Order: sequence, then C-alpha cells, then structure tokens
Amino acid sequence: MLRQIASWIAVVLVLEGALYALFPRAMKRMMASIMEQPPEVLRLSGLIAALVGVGIAWLVRA
Repeated sequence: MLRQIASWIAVVLVLEGALYALFPRAMKRMMASIMEQPPEVLRLSGLIAALVGVGIAWLVRA
C-alpha cells in the first residue's frame, strides 16, 4: 500500500515537473491567474479536482 502511494506521488511530481520544464511561461501565467481568483473559486476547484481524482482511482481499482 505504501509503495503504491509513493508511486502515485512520484507520477504526480513527474507530470507537474514536466509542465514547469516544458511550459515555464504558461505556468507563470497560470499561477498569476490563480492569485487573482477568490478563495471560494479555488476551494471549489480543489474539491472538484479531488473528487475527480478519487473517482479515477475508484475506477482503476474496480
């Protein structure tokens, strides 16, 4: 179980790192845009992303 969690964290880090390495200007623009969003929008976006992630994990394990 711990090995699987570590593997998924590694995958997330690889994908995020690749985005910053390949598209640094776009990532900076995205971060600037995020800073302008109200907390409620960020909270809802985070909740939706978490639910989508749980849903994908559930589908993969089923």
